[in-house]
Amino acid sequence: MALVRRDWPDLQDLVQRWFEGDVDKSWLRVEEFTEDDTLVVRVELPDIDPDKDVEIAIDGGDLTIRAQRQAKSEHKDKDGYRSEFRYGSFYRTVKLPSGATADDVTATYRDGVLEIRVPVAAQVAAPAAKIPVTRG
Repeated sequence: MALVRRDWPDLQDLVQRWFEGDVDKSWLRVEEFTEDDTLVVRVELPDIDPDKDVEIAIDGGDLTIRAQRQAKSEHKDKDGYRSEFRYGSFYRTVKLPSGATADDVTATYRDGVLEIRVPVAAQVAAPAAKIPVTRG
């Protein structure tokens, strides 16, 4: 298993967020690693409904995860009323390795963690060949 750790999103993603005025918003925390011939991407997404709040897409060698959170709580008692809310939209783009395809991609959500598995076709190395040198 190879672990790929990225503390910051790639430069292209950062520049795009800066031009969109979105650089200060929260990032999705992502963990990437390969397991056999599969890229595994785990995303920390607590307190969301994956059926309606998450969108996953593969386009042009990029895996894009978009999520939206809306939570509101109210507390009423004889002494007063208290209301809290949290909301926001988040997205993250992960570059896929060569050989990755959208075929057979799976996504599961458990205990606040979204896990995406992307099969990566094994790279076939060109057979070794000896190149003869001729005198000219």
